[in-house]
Amino acid sequence: MLAARYKTGRAVTLRIPVLIVLTLILTLVPGGGPVRAAEDVAIAAGGRDGSHYAFGRGICRLLNRKTDSVTCSLLPAPKGDAPESYSNLFNVHNGAAEFGLSGSDWQHYATSGTGPVKHVSEKLNTLRSVFSLHPEPVTLVARRDADIGSLDDLKGKRVNLGRPTSKTRNSVDLILKSKNWSPGDFMLAEELTGKDQSLAFCHDRVQAIFVVSAHPNEAVEQVTKLCDGVVVDLVGEKIDALLASTPHLAKANVAEGTYPGMSKPASTFGAALTVVTSKDVPDDVVYQFTKAIFDNIGELKKLHPALRDLDPAAMTKSGLTAPLHPGAKRFYTEQGLM
Repeated sequence: MLAARYKTGRAVTLRIPVLIVLTLILTLVPGGGPVRAAEDVAIAAGGRDGSHYAFGRGICRLLNRKTDSVTCSLLPAPKGDAPESYSNLFNVHNGAAEFGLSGSDWQHYATSGTGPVKHVSEKLNTLRSVFSLHPEPVTLVARRDADIGSLDDLKGKRVNLGRPTSKTRNSVDLILKSKNWSPGDFMLAEELTGKDQSLAFCHDRVQAIFVVSAHPNEAVEQVTKLCDGVVVDLVGEKIDALLASTPHLAKANVAEGTYPGMSKPASTFGAALTVVTSKDVPDDVVYQFTKAIFDNIGELKKLHPALRDLDPAAMTKSGLTAPLHPGAKRFYTEQGLM
């Protein structure tokens, strides 16, 4: 039994218990001594229709195809009200999975007990960082006919702010706070889901929407191609001050040509997608997992356009607010990445 699965894992909704037991098998090589089989690890990857699940699936397929040291499976989250990242973090904390995918913002909230989880009684103090992947920029898309050329132009317009507690809404709330705005500063402040906001945008119910995601993103592709949307820069003194006071966020760009009509990059900011584990997962399990990923970094970059610019040195620190797990630290030290 993997040493990571020493506790009963509970799903983050607190309504559906999750118990996953994986077995570490020792085999005998003919004519030789006992050798350890591949480490069986599970990645908490959120809902099956979420963006994190797609990246988790790609990582597992890569590991299962390219290495004999790790056998990977996915732990999807049950349906519930918890944000995707928090669900994954909770399942890692409770031992339902060895690893999990989370935005660096939620990693920060969970480990510091701040933001959306400041009133949650159970602190996720077992979480440890492994590495970060790609940025998940906050992207502002406006209708071309709405005369929105900057963040300041958003005031007084019809805007979708996103569902309460969603990763989009948490980012938008940070923007509103930095600008000293409230929902009352807009002509209309909707709280639509990501799917519903695209329809509202195309029907001119709202003039601007926010998307927090890796790029290219299907929803942004749809509204820019079919509904004359344009990607707007999210910059300015207030944004600079926000980033200076929020270490889990950083400047980011949406590359030129990513969407129709983009003749130059769009400047913005956002969190990073990170991989976390628990302090209770054995050092060697984390070491082997980390080594398998970094040994196949070239293949990892091919999984999605958002991963093509991965920098191994940046992956060891960008967006990581939880303490680094000793197993990952050992590998990075051996490779001269620390």
